[in-house]
Amino acid sequence: MDYLKVLKNNNKIISKTTYCKEDVQTAADLTLRCVFSGNERCSIGRRELLIYADSFIMLNKGTQYNTCISSEIPVQSFAITFDNAFVTDFYSSYTSSNHNLLNGIITNSAEDKLNETLYPFAGDIKFNLLHLKANLDSGLNDELLINEYLHHCLITYSSVYNKEIFEKARLLSIQNTGTRLEILRRLNLAKEYLYSNYDKNINLNELAAYACLSVNHLLRTFKQAFGRSPHQFLIDIRLKRAQQLLRKSNYSVNEVVTLIGFECPSSFIRLFKQRFETTPLIYRQSA
Repeated sequence: MDYLKVLKNNNKIISKTTYCKEDVQTAADLTLRCVFSGNERCSIGRRELLIYADSFIMLNKGTQYNTCISSEIPVQSFAITFDNAFVTDFYSSYTSSNHNLLNGIITNSAEDKLNETLYPFAGDIKFNLLHLKANLDSGLNDELLINEYLHHCLITYSSVYNKEIFEKARLLSIQNTGTRLEILRRLNLAKEYLYSNYDKNINLNELAAYACLSVNHLLRTFKQAFGRSPHQFLIDIRLKRAQQLLRKSNYSVNEVVTLIGFECPSSFIRLFKQRFETTPLIYRQSA
């Protein structure tokens, strides 16, 4: 269902289903973008982020970006723009200690720049947004309840951000905190590149150059942060995309192999069975 809902406190929710769309936009305020089916390509400068139903992005106020959808199946895109005052109130109430709250001391603000990268769309944040969308699709107009959903969305995003940025940065064997965060920012560039180009032959030197790291530094720190080498991470992405294609399309197994960037069907079948404990054909039949 398509709609633009503007609340009295200027929070905005946009739901759109389309096969083809291209927009150049500037985030008026902190903006969350996700899709519930298909995929959307989001470009920020030279970076291209391919958003599937298992990932989302949070855009800072003032970020210029381009979104593009070109698909044979309908893509359900969903976006929330959190008004600056709403975010400021969230930071002051959620991230401050009781002592600071009583004394009017705010530890964070809506002007803080967050790391704009792909985050896993799973767990509490996905559950919350699926419920919100289902209720909005059914005609929910209670703004108090809608804002409770949006407040909880910021709470769950804070948890995701802590896990994906601060906890992963602490895994890096680097002493300086600022340096760890900068290296993780570059590693996230490499991660985005793998997500957006999983169907292509990816050269390790090219990946390292894109992340502004040496090959050795990339290999060592990538595994520290994400628990896998870039190659293992890429294989995992390809197998997840194969799952989606087997479940939601009529492509043959050989066509799926080509679409996800594999060259050898037998290698794909072996890896798929190793990862999901079933063959692609049996998985399609059960799905």
